[in-house]
Amino acid sequence: MKRLSVLVAALSLSGAAFAGAADAVVVHEPYVRLAPPNAQATGAFMVLKNTGEREVKLVKADNPASQLTELHNHINDNGVMRMRQVPEIAIPAKGEAVLKPGGLHVMLINMKAALNEGQVVPITLTFDDGSSKQVEVKVVKMMPAAMPMKHAH
Repeated sequence: MKRLSVLVAALSLSGAAFAGAADAVVVHEPYVRLAPPNAQATGAFMVLKNTGEREVKLVKADNPASQLTELHNHINDNGVMRMRQVPEIAIPAKGEAVLKPGGLHVMLINMKAALNEGQVVPITLTFDDGSSKQVEVKVVKMMPAAMPMKHAH
């Protein structure tokens, strides 16, 4: 019996250590952009803050609302902004990675159904040490960028 309790204690400790990266990363301001009707993809954005002493890498994301979930970045390809899949998103020790429109983000591709404003999409983030955390992400309607006001004279 003593051997069993030692084994249970060891497994508990290894599980706590295994949760490392997921426990070190705090997610702020997560949202999924409401896609236009019939759109097959949308993006998820958030700030990932690493409270830990070592760099953490986000290596995978998953969600039940789309058939595919990929990590992406926008790159300037000879003056044309293009989205490209990236293998990971680094979050520096005691630093942050900002996932925002026009930059790093999580792509939800081949939507299973249209999302509605206010709906919550659970997104599971997986890190380079194998640990993961689920984030409840609200779907929000994005306002178009402010247009310059024309003043009547």
